[in-house]
Amino acid sequence: MTKRVALITGAGSGIGRAVSVVLATMHSSVVITDISSEGLETTKNLIKQSGSVCESHIMDVTMGDSVSSIIAKINETLGYIDILVNCAGWDSLMPFVETDEVFWDKIIDLNYKGVLRTTHAVLPGMTSQNWGRIINISSDAGRVGSSMEAVYSGTKGGIIAFTKTIAREVARSGITANTICPGPTETALLDEIIEAGDNSERIISSMTRSVPMKRLGKPEDIAAAVKFLASEEASYITGQTLSVSGGLTMA
Repeated sequence: MTKRVALITGAGSGIGRAVSVVLATMHSSVVITDISSEGLETTKNLIKQSGSVCESHIMDVTMGDSVSSIIAKINETLGYIDILVNCAGWDSLMPFVETDEVFWDKIIDLNYKGVLRTTHAVLPGMTSQNWGRIINISSDAGRVGSSMEAVYSGTKGGIIAFTKTIAREVARSGITANTICPGPTETALLDEIIEAGDNSERIISSMTRSVPMKRLGKPEDIAAAVKFLASEEASYITGQTLSVSGGLTMA
């Protein structure tokens, strides 16, 4: 594989960390971003063990200036970004009627508009070199819905539709855009949700029992799918939505 520059958001933990480590094995220069410097340092140390080039930046995907300035720096130091993986996201379980517009705005700004901001910033570079891979981490909640996650599910469904549209717009430029939808996965966010209340733990336990493989996903399960979609072998796959859920959803 040709030397590529990969940018991963939400790389300080969980799926983002696993994706970063895997892409570092693909002859890529890996740029990891997050709002947590502590998490980034841990991820960077793991990547260094593979001998790969790694840059880390504090980047807030809810802030347009933060996204544009960091990506401009990357373009200057490493060149245009070839592979973009949007992993940054957040949620908190609660009935929709108990949410308010402050909560809606937080979820939408991070989970949905964050993907818009990074994609908007990297596409000109990808188009100029006629090659690119955009891989957005959505959720099975965006495909089939999820109780207690109405706004989150809406943003994840929006990512699926957005990615399909981008795939159509840039296909002639050698750029693919695909979505990966994890089922329940062992991450720090899942731990945070479980600790949020008594009902949360019951819901997670119920979801685990519903998975045909009878286990939660691991970040490495998602990273393996990202690795394939970022490869040359996936050059004819675009606009697709892949569920990685142990069979929880099969449609």
